[in-house]
Order: sequence, then C-alpha cells, then structure tokens
Amino acid sequence: MMTMITPRFPCPNSSSSLRFLSFSIINYPFLKPQLIPTKTLKLRIRNSSSDSSITAKPSSELRNNGLQHHHQDDKLQALRRLFTSPATSIDAYIIPSQDAHQSEFIAECYMRRAYISGFTGSAGTAVVTNQTAALWTDGRYFLQAEKQLNSSWTLMRAGNPGVPSTSEWLNDVLSPGSRIGIDPFLFSSNAVEELKEAITSNSHELVYLYEYNLVDKIWNEARPKPPNNPIRVHDLKYAGVDVSTKLSNLRSELTSAGSSAIVISMLDEIAWLLNLRGNDIPHSPVMYAYLIVEVDAAKLFVDKSKVTGEVASYLKSAGVELKAYESILTEIKSLAAKGAHLWLDTSSVNAAIASTYAAACDEYIGGVGSKPKVRSMTKHGSSGHSGGPPAAIYRPSPVSLSKSLKNPAELEGMRNAHLRDAAALAQFWDWLEQEIQKDTVLTEVEVSDKLLEFRSKQAGFVGTSFDTISGSGANGAIIHYKPEPHSCGLVDAKKLFLLDSGAQYVDGTTDITRTVHFGEPSAWQKECFTRVLQGHIALDQAVFPENTPGFVLDAFARSSLWKIGLDYRHGTGHGVGAALNVHEGPQSISYRFGNTTPLMEGMVVSNEPGYYEDHAFGIRIENLLYVKEVNTPNRFGGIGYIGFEKLTFVPIQAKMVDMSLLSVAEIDWLNEYHSQVWEKVSLLLNGSPREWLWKKTRPLVKV
Repeated sequence: MMTMITPRFPCPNSSSSLRFLSFSIINYPFLKPQLIPTKTLKLRIRNSSSDSSITAKPSSELRNNGLQHHHQDDKLQALRRLFTSPATSIDAYIIPSQDAHQSEFIAECYMRRAYISGFTGSAGTAVVTNQTAALWTDGRYFLQAEKQLNSSWTLMRAGNPGVPSTSEWLNDVLSPGSRIGIDPFLFSSNAVEELKEAITSNSHELVYLYEYNLVDKIWNEARPKPPNNPIRVHDLKYAGVDVSTKLSNLRSELTSAGSSAIVISMLDEIAWLLNLRGNDIPHSPVMYAYLIVEVDAAKLFVDKSKVTGEVASYLKSAGVELKAYESILTEIKSLAAKGAHLWLDTSSVNAAIASTYAAACDEYIGGVGSKPKVRSMTKHGSSGHSGGPPAAIYRPSPVSLSKSLKNPAELEGMRNAHLRDAAALAQFWDWLEQEIQKDTVLTEVEVSDKLLEFRSKQAGFVGTSFDTISGSGANGAIIHYKPEPHSCGLVDAKKLFLLDSGAQYVDGTTDITRTVHFGEPSAWQKECFTRVLQGHIALDQAVFPENTPGFVLDAFARSSLWKIGLDYRHGTGHGVGAALNVHEGPQSISYRFGNTTPLMEGMVVSNEPGYYEDHAFGIRIENLLYVKEVNTPNRFGGIGYIGFEKLTFVPIQAKMVDMSLLSVAEIDWLNEYHSQVWEKVSLLLNGSPREWLWKKTRPLVKV
C-alpha cells in the first residue's frame, strides 16, 4: 500500500452503482430493478453435459456481424501510460461507477467509468490492465453494453455461469505480486477490505492513489465542471419533523452506542436529516456534502458557494457549522486526535475516510504509548467508550432506517404528488393514443419529452426522478434502456411499448411503469402480460407477519411466471424516498436473501414484476406501495400483520389482459383498482383526458 499523500478531492458531486467487484456482496438493495444473485464462479467451469469449458467472451465476439476488427482505444493507451509513472507504478486499475458517496446517480464529472469504457449504464465496474480491459455489469444492461463497448473491451455478464468475478479475473490475468490501483474515495470501506482479502491469495498489493484519479488525469480539460447549484430548505410542512428534533434523536442513538460522533456520507441521508434539498445530481434532489454529527456539535462539509443566505441562517439556527467540502479528512484526523469514538457505516463510508481515521487512531495510540483495552469493531450491538483512546464503532447508519419510515406529513405529500402525477400521465396517454391514431411518426425521445412537458405543468414539479425508459418493441427488452436522439427507435403501433418514468415534486417522488399495445397484441404477449399482472396483484394483496424481510415476498410476484418456466432478471421492489431519491434502502423486495431488513409500517416500496424477451419485447407493471399495518381477525403469536396501500393510480391496459387466465378475485382486484383511479384522478382532469380515463377504467367482465 502506498504511503498516504495529501488527499485529492474530486468535484463535490456523485450515482447508482451496484458494485460488480468480486469481493463485494452487492449491498444496494434499493436499486431498481436489482440483480439476482448467482454463486460466484471461477473463470472456467466444466459443463456437466460435456467436456467443453464455458468462458467469458470479448464483446467483439458477441456482436451480430462478427466482423469488427480490434479497436485501438486511445483512452486505454493513455491510461496505461500512467501505470508506469513513479508516483503510481501499478499493473491494473479498477474504475467503479460510483462517486465518493456511493451514489446511484452521479454528476457528469464523476462518470469516469462511462468515459473510459463508453458504456453509459448506471451500474458496472471497469478493470484495466497493461494488456486487457474488461467491464462487469448485470442482466439489466447486457444488451446495452454489447452495443456500446468497442472491441478493446471484454464484456463480463455478471451472474452468468462461467463469468469470473473481478478479483478472480485479476488473480487469473495478473502475475503474482502485482500492484492493483484504486481511488480510495470511490470504494466503500467494506468493499476495499473484501478486495484485499480476495487478492491476497496471489500476493497482489492494493495501492491507494489519493493524489488524483487516473481517469481524471486523461480526461483533463474535457472533464465537465463540478455542479454549482444552490441548496434550498425543504419546507417543514413536507418534512414533518424539524432538524433540531432529528439531530436530537440521532444524538440519543450516539449516546446509546457509546459513540461521540458519526460520519454521514450518503447524500440522501444528509438531505433528509437537515431538511435540505439540492440540485447537484440529475434526478436526485441532493447536494454533495459530508456531515459529522457530534454529541454537542454538527458540521456540514460542502461547497459554500452553494449555500444561500437563507440556508446559512437556517443552518446556524440549527447549530450546524459550515466547513469546506475538501476539509473532511482533516476533520477526521482531528476527531481521532481528540479521542472521538467515531460511528462509521463501512458499507457506505469511503475507504479514504475509514483509512484516514484508522491511521490517525494508530498515531494517537503511538503518541500516548499505549493501546486501548477495548476497541469497538463489531457491526452490531457493541458499545464504544466514553473516554480513553479513539475507537471506531462499525454499525449501519441509523439515519437510513429513520428516513425510510415516512411520517404523516411525508406520506401525505407522497399521496398528493402521486395524484398530480397520475393526472399528467392521463393527459400524456390520451395525447399519445390520438397521435398514434393519426399515424404521426414519433420517436421514443419525442414521446419521453412530451411526458416531461405534461409533468412540468403540475404544481410543485422539480424534475424527473430517473431517466425515462421509453422503449418500443425490442428496446423494451433492454431493462434500463435510455433512448438517445441520434439512435432511438420509433414508437411502432404494431409493437409493445414500455414506459417507465417518474418525477420529483416538492412534496413527493413518483415511479411508475406501464406497458401498452396500440394495435393488436399477440396471444403470447397477452399471456406474458397477464402473468406479470397476476404477480403484481399477488404482491399488492399480500398480508404477512411483522418483521418479515422483503425477500420472503419476492416469490409472490414471480409465481405465475414460474409456472410456465419464465422469470425476470431484476428485483421486484425497491424503497422510494419522500421528495428524495427514487431508490433508497434499507428495504427491498428482491430475490437476494442477504437483505434481512423487515418491511415496516411507513416504508414505501415499488411493486414491479416484469418479463423480457431479448430482441423482441419487454413487459413491466409498476406501482408504488405504502407499507401499513393490517387488521386481521387473528394475531398468531401475538404479533401484528402488515400489508400494502397503493400510491399509484394510473390505468392498466385492459386490451393486454388474457381474461381466461385471471381468477374472479383477480378480475375484482383490477376493477376495484380502476374504480379508485377514476374516483381519485378524474377530479383533476377535464376534456379529452377525462374521457380517456373514463374509457380506461370501465369494469371488466369475465365471459
């Protein structure tokens, strides 16, 4: 490991990122949709039915034409030249998707993996050695990565049989004793520790490059400037609880844990705790910052040019001191020098912070000539010291769970925002159907832009909550498809059209998917749609004991598909913030068994089963649900039972339903849902959109 140098700070900004590092359990349960886990396999495995080996193939071999020659990638060559610099001296460099805050969406200046590889999906990890380059991503992005990677890159389909993890691949392609470089600001402390362990078998050395990010070095002047947008106060009528109360509650948690300070680096946690909102990152109303809360103080590390006079006064009255964003490591050292017992969520706090604190603790101990008798190093339940040498307390951030439990004001804001959003969608779908009937030629981007136009006219609209997925035909099978003006398809009346979109309002966050056909769907498309709908209904109606984790419910949404051997490569539900990030933890409804966070009253989750046929079509039906207590006639074991309340009210296309597959109860559910849609949304509409809503919410009758 390199000696620490004066730290370099990237632009104060940040996205998604599922980590595809071999050494890390992917710990973003809130991502939408989520990767299904598959046992990590070695580079080559034996096929049980033959002696042939299954291996990952270069992206060039996966292209349909198969005629592309090896591409001379100037960016890769420039990056490799930096490997031999005396200040670097490495044999490989890992480039993750995320920023210093483990954000899902990130500012453009942090899109290093996209810049170096050309792959623009939000999740993935690039690894470059002196001779090779590989990119790992999950099933949501396989088709997109095939299109975007040039032949200098090997696409690693994470989770598929025969595909090695990043550390397995590095152990295989590098000579023993190689040096693997990383930017420690871009990796969580947990991820780095797992990486170290994974590469020790080949005696590789992990090298922290603090001074600068190598991709930034070659990006140079072309790199976008850091965002510089003003911060705003999130009105108390939407927040529900004032900042002083939130800080007081957090300090009680610190005291109970024996901690004297906590570092909060997740941007949505900072925004929620301080009742602030920003505009540094597309789709997420957050600002780049760190927050340190002590038992008697609070310090916000942020670019002060973003702080208006109103916000400065607001923070001062709340007892929050402003500090320069770049001074975070200096403050971490100072806390250790004061003997602070620092609470660190090592799943989110970056390795630069964690290692700086550890080094400062060692320096403190060396200075006083003694070691602490006890040092809190457990992740759950151990207590820190009230005095003595500094000690880390490794626990999940208490803010994460608190934020996920919506208070009455937040829930009311979410309900209201969803109704206004539903009105905008009714206007949009009415417009689109009329244009299709007139044979208007529309691109996927034009349709997405029109939806944005309708939404922007709604009260309290702030922006989109993620890039709209507007996919016609085969593009709908690309799970996280983003249409681009120069390459998008046309909306074809003879093909399925999938629209997944969401908005940020001052009072709430929305996320909805509908799949429609403007002509006559095939019998197979209708069957697939109906089975997805059955899964959606099954989850919506689920009632389950309190303390049940989301993974228990995942099979509800897949059962109808499983009956005919179908499935989908993403999770079924993610948490959603209240006027915050569209994806939030700690809860999820996913096939991954690792997330044991129970679904609790107050949480908001998505319900979004789907089905996708590569190069043909995609289907997804998504509503947001509020988790609430359910009155059951019995309470076995004396515990409570939990269910869901709908937040999303937009019609589901009846034309796509194969009525012969639905039970009477399922038809009743659909009719009742459409009755609620009409009752709640029609009052916000008039004219043609209201007539459209009337037609789309008429009861269905099974013949």
